[in-house]
Amino acid sequence: MWITHSAGVARAMAEWLVDGAPRTDLHGCDLNRFETAQLAPGYVHARSCQSFVEVYDILHPLQPAEKYRSLRTTPFYERQKDLGAVFLEAAGWERPHWYEANADLPEVAGIPARNEWASRFWSPIAGAEALVARERVAMFDMTPLKRLEVTGRGALPFLQTLTTNQVDKKPGAVTYTLMLGEDGGIRSDLTVARLADHTFQVGVNSQLDLDWLRRQLPADGSVQVRDLTGGTCCIGLWGPRAREVLAPLTKQDFSHRALGYFKGQQAYVGGVPVTALRLSYVGELGWELYTSAEYGRLLWDTLFEAGQSAGIIAAGRSAFNTCMRLEKGYRLWGTDMTAEHDPYEAGVGFAVKMDKGFFVGREALEGKPPSSRRLSCLTIDDPYAVVMGSEPVYVGGQPAGYVTSAAFGYTIGKSIAYAWLPVEAVAGTTVQVEYFGERVPATVAAEPLFDPGMARLRS
Repeated sequence: MWITHSAGVARAMAEWLVDGAPRTDLHGCDLNRFETAQLAPGYVHARSCQSFVEVYDILHPLQPAEKYRSLRTTPFYERQKDLGAVFLEAAGWERPHWYEANADLPEVAGIPARNEWASRFWSPIAGAEALVARERVAMFDMTPLKRLEVTGRGALPFLQTLTTNQVDKKPGAVTYTLMLGEDGGIRSDLTVARLADHTFQVGVNSQLDLDWLRRQLPADGSVQVRDLTGGTCCIGLWGPRAREVLAPLTKQDFSHRALGYFKGQQAYVGGVPVTALRLSYVGELGWELYTSAEYGRLLWDTLFEAGQSAGIIAAGRSAFNTCMRLEKGYRLWGTDMTAEHDPYEAGVGFAVKMDKGFFVGREALEGKPPSSRRLSCLTIDDPYAVVMGSEPVYVGGQPAGYVTSAAFGYTIGKSIAYAWLPVEAVAGTTVQVEYFGERVPATVAAEPLFDPGMARLRS
């Protein structure tokens, strides 16, 4: 910490001692956020020196570190390099953001240019990849998303107590849920797949979630929590032709009737054993296909070869994590919502089941007055004005909130931004986003912007 942080540190510590928790979300300062590989002495030294040099520099939000790269790679890494993947880094993982092999897609020509700042660490190829995923089918490497195995006779009551949604469902069910603090703030959001009576696969956001769950383990040993991430891998197969690719490769029934949305099953795909979850963070038909790392390359090759007749491509994180996600209005914890926000103002109140019994944070939600703010969707008509996040938003000429996530929505043809705004800023309200000293007009919009009836997800 620099001396400039001293007053904020003092306030946070005082609130911790007196109130039990700071009012400011501090997950970016929590030492437990680091993965094991990031604790190596050489890694700590190199990154600390870099941070010291850059402390007053203006850094692009996507700018990756230069040292200690290729630390964590997925089983698909060689295949991705062959396709000209452009990698950026997060939590030590090399993550392809787009593929130069897709530069010849005809969709590239129609992707609008963007301003100088937003065009850094970006390519129009990413927009083309998003359109192909909407129109045909694409493979996304989802391996870096952290996943845990929670097992034991006490696993169900353990998860029921720590999360807001009803996870007491039959094996094969998948549930989106939240973890709250005692004050009702959102600690994280999770995807809980019940694979057997006492076995759950839990998709979490970071090492902080693993640390928190382990701290809450009962002393009687009835629950075990294990990190599966490094020994497994995942491909997101999404798009309107996804079933056309998958169905010939397996004897299991992947029809909507047999495996509906938010359901899962064990299957073999071309000889590869997978756990298939009917989920889609991009708002399209498809599955998250998990398998052991040893089968990863075969799974990639099997799907890629089988998908050629359907026009399959490999697509990167740029298409997945911004434009497609924001078109569907999916929240990203740590960016759109944190422990400073409650579920209702963040737009994820549907994941809270107050009638399921006790869970951490329930009492705080019961006594919470209506919020004066809301996470709101904005659209910007000027395609050149792509904002990046953290910009101030003005309502009625006065600063009233800030942007969280932003990207260009290639399906809807407009820039999209999510922002915290007063509840009075209803759909149709005109606002302004300050961007490098200029105020860009934007409009509050009803969400989601794409497929509000969720017909594509349930096809």
